[in-house]
Amino acid sequence: MELGRDSDTGGQVKYVVELARALGSMPGVYRVDLLTRQVSAPDVDWSYGEPTEMLNPVNSDNPQEELGESSGAYIVRIPFGTKDKYIPKELLWPHIPEFVDGALNHIIQLSKALGEQIGGGEQVWPVAIHGHYADAGDSAALLSGALNVPMLFTGHSLGRDKLEQLLKQGRQSREEINTTYKIMRRIEAEELSLDSSEIVITSTRQEIDSQWNLYDGFDPILERKLRARIKRGVSCHGRFMPRTVVIPPGMEFHHIIPPADGDADGEGERNDDSSANPDLPIWSEIMRFFTNPRKPMILLLARADPKKNITTLVKAFGECRPLRDLANLTLIMGNRDDIDEMSSTNASVLLSILKLIDRYDLYGHVAYPKHHKQSDVPDIYRLAAKTKGVFINPAFIEPFGLTLIEAAAHGLPIVATKNGGPVDIHRVLDNGLLIDPHDQQSIADALLNLVSDKHLWARCRHNGLKNIHLFSWPEHCKTYLTRITSCKPRQPQWRRTAAEFDSSGSDSSPGDSLRDIKDISLNLKLSMSMDGEKLEGAGSLDNALENDAAEGKVKEENVDVTMSKGALEGSQKAGATDREDNSGAGKFSVLRKRKHVFVIAVDCDTTSEFCEIVEKVIETVTKEKYAGPIGFILATSYSISEIQSLLVTGGLSPSQFDGFICSSGGELYYPSSSCEDSPSGLPFVVDLDYRSHTEYRWGGEGLRKTLVRWVASFNERKGDRQVAADESGTTKHCYAYSVKDPASIYPVKELRKILRIQALRCNVVYSQNGTRLKVIPVLASRSQALRYLYVRWGLDLSNIVAFVGELGDTDYEGLLGGVHKTVILKGVGTSARKLHANRNFPLEHVLPVDSPNVESEGCSDEDIRSSLVKLKIIKG
Repeated sequence: MELGRDSDTGGQVKYVVELARALGSMPGVYRVDLLTRQVSAPDVDWSYGEPTEMLNPVNSDNPQEELGESSGAYIVRIPFGTKDKYIPKELLWPHIPEFVDGALNHIIQLSKALGEQIGGGEQVWPVAIHGHYADAGDSAALLSGALNVPMLFTGHSLGRDKLEQLLKQGRQSREEINTTYKIMRRIEAEELSLDSSEIVITSTRQEIDSQWNLYDGFDPILERKLRARIKRGVSCHGRFMPRTVVIPPGMEFHHIIPPADGDADGEGERNDDSSANPDLPIWSEIMRFFTNPRKPMILLLARADPKKNITTLVKAFGECRPLRDLANLTLIMGNRDDIDEMSSTNASVLLSILKLIDRYDLYGHVAYPKHHKQSDVPDIYRLAAKTKGVFINPAFIEPFGLTLIEAAAHGLPIVATKNGGPVDIHRVLDNGLLIDPHDQQSIADALLNLVSDKHLWARCRHNGLKNIHLFSWPEHCKTYLTRITSCKPRQPQWRRTAAEFDSSGSDSSPGDSLRDIKDISLNLKLSMSMDGEKLEGAGSLDNALENDAAEGKVKEENVDVTMSKGALEGSQKAGATDREDNSGAGKFSVLRKRKHVFVIAVDCDTTSEFCEIVEKVIETVTKEKYAGPIGFILATSYSISEIQSLLVTGGLSPSQFDGFICSSGGELYYPSSSCEDSPSGLPFVVDLDYRSHTEYRWGGEGLRKTLVRWVASFNERKGDRQVAADESGTTKHCYAYSVKDPASIYPVKELRKILRIQALRCNVVYSQNGTRLKVIPVLASRSQALRYLYVRWGLDLSNIVAFVGELGDTDYEGLLGGVHKTVILKGVGTSARKLHANRNFPLEHVLPVDSPNVESEGCSDEDIRSSLVKLKIIKG
């Protein structure tokens, strides 16, 4: 690890690596995988290019009992984005779907391997997926939905809070901040993480009350009310809130030799006078800066980042003559070769510090070495403790402050910001002083008190060493695993019919997972970060809860997977049967044998244009020769009955397709060889497993009643029945509405906000140029349906070719990224531009414009063929 290399390699990287290693050593945990990005570039460490790296247990003298050939903790690096270039986190958003697809492939292959090793031939699925940071939270949500596995989330640093801090500084406008940090995309990822997570883990209570409280999808008061309703066994009417849990980070103590209690110098393991004759290279590197190296050392360990507030520290030191006379200042600010090669932000901070050192003539009093290794950090702490120094963290806000724990473990008293996690650390350790980071005099006074008062210094040092065991990784992991076991188990489960077994042969579809294997844990993490306000919502939830239908038995947050055969309850307004159709099983399993599957997902202005493009794509594609059988899937916002009408109009047969992703991903159907059991006689069979798979947090009747009230209120204000229920398009997992004047209705971002504030978790999609509104399960979408087909039937995502328009419905962006190939038909769907005019973030922030998997051409036969040639689907 290159900690401190840039803002993407801060303390959160160390946190997740140590967490994975510690979890892998816990009893009952078989395997932990830490998923991140693979980079093979000359400007980063070679290890970033290694596909897999085992995290050896800390205590090598007493290794964990060998459980199996694949047990333990591993870093697994997934290739995505530009393979030979390190990409800053702010620019990774267009490539997140590709990471998700690669991670999904890894998890499925691992589940098969573990099934052979310990599962008796049945696939073994992870018990949880844990996202760390916003981009990994976004990825974890998509993986959780694709696998139907519980999700946990840790934000580390939150976008809304960062946006507020940046706006307060007044250096950039909101637009400039969004351009620089892609902050609104980050905030939407964090909102989705709240929608999808069962547990949100924080390091401090302050993070819950002051930071998560800024989000539309979270309210600590509402969380407690919903929790109380669940305990009392009364209905929450489709409303869900993730449970927040405070678990302070742990620390690895194996490399620390505790200072001896009687050691006045706080040295513990060394008795030589190393300040006069240092025997460690890093000590020499630091002390060469000082005129008098025997003075107590004030130590800072942080990146040269504006939010770390290092310039205020240097001003406080420079303007306090008694402090300068009593102490030295050491600034460990990451690693650098040349200031000109640093990022502009970090370089600006460092130059400001150097100018302050010159202004106050601090030469001989301040050390700022260019390089240090991660293995040097314990020795740096020991040097500061040896000189009876102090560790300081003056950040404007610190989510936790892991370095404060490290310093305490080495016998260093602390001075820390009163904003954020240090408050909780100080409450436990009682080993220093808290300061206002904006108050320069407060910083100087606190430092002067500790270095001048020997009794205060000794008491703080003693308290820190006495209480530090409370922050060990084993303690963290015990609480962590207890919380995971409180989640209702979820995993991929299917109905299996005789026809499926007969048709599958040796290449069977993904199997039911072992219910008795509960010691697998997969941790998800992406090495990056990014950054953001509580928006006012629509009314009191208490009133909504009390005015809903009579309270019934509580609906659990984790919905049981329905395993019974036959029709599901609810109306069959779409017209197709909900009966399990054994005759279609052979057709389903054909998906895994396709060499290529062509997904037609164009969002056209008219149904006639849609039919023309479908016919043209099928005609053009079927003319070519392929190395194996091919198939077609329709993915649209239309209901299955509307699709049937379109197929009849276009002279097409349902049997020409392998599947139909309907209602913007709310439903999935297959063609059926028989329609005798269908009430309407339509030749389709619904995938009941997909319904069960996407059931998580579906608000059902409670959501429907909220939407009814919202529509009535909206129509009362706007008049003329602007929004009306679309009964023909409404199904068990899709509430459909028609919109008379798209210009008069809320944009997607506002409607999502209204529903999130009321703790309703769903995916909102405007289609057909805004004249139709679909409300579907939060983790259902057209792109997620394709991932489901991979999990369910083994459909290779890299063999999929998706045809989309130049623009489309509001879920358009999800169809572009990933490992599948995409053909953009220029000129198609351009009138949908107005749907994307009022977004949380620009569409350009998430489009993979440079991806080799995307080609953009016209929609003539020659254009389509040219795109397939460029994508290497066919030969030129």
